Amino acid sequence: MTTDSSDITAKAASLIDAVLAEPASDHDIELVQRQLGRYPRGMVAVGARCVCGRPLAVITRPVLPGGIPFPTTCYLTGPEAVKAASHVEAAGVMQQYNDMLAADEDLRATYGRAHELYLAFRHELAVRLGDSEEHIEGTSAGGMPVRVKCLHALLAQSLVMGPGANPIGDMVLAKVKDEFDPAVCRCTLED
Repeated sequence: MTTDSSDITAKAASLIDAVLAEPASDHDIELVQRQLGRYPRGMVAVGARCVCGRPLAVITRPVLPGGIPFPTTCYLTGPEAVKAASHVEAAGVMQQYNDMLAADEDLRATYGRAHELYLAFRHELAVRLGDSEEHIEGTSAGGMPVRVKCLHALLAQSLVMGPGANPIGDMVLAKVKDEFDPAVCRCTLED
């Protein structure tokens, strides 16, 4: 195992320790249900919160109830964050990110590490929860590691895992700063 792989595994384990230290409360699940307009199946924790405490991104099991595979472990739920990511997607910025990915070897390498961290994070979660992930092995989220497909998933990873975890997610967060910022409450959902 390379040092980089060992670092990724250790970082994933540390992130899971933090996430599982505070499982989703009934209130968290209720808020996310209202955010999504449906029950958040497989939600185990809130991975990122607004400065006001409301969920922005949740952590979801690799296997939903009923045995349904679910590779999107970091799931964006905050309405303001979802709307901001949607605006960036609608503006056609994903193509720019894909062009950047194709042209920039360093960006590709960093994005590849984001993919590996996502996989290691989900694997650690699966091990701790006793879930199987063989049905989604090698699949992360958002198009990683070869393309940019879903800015919501990439932003969720950046929010859950912190700055530097996903370069594209970090770019999205910077781009939407005037519309969405986890350090500035713009929540419209009432408690």
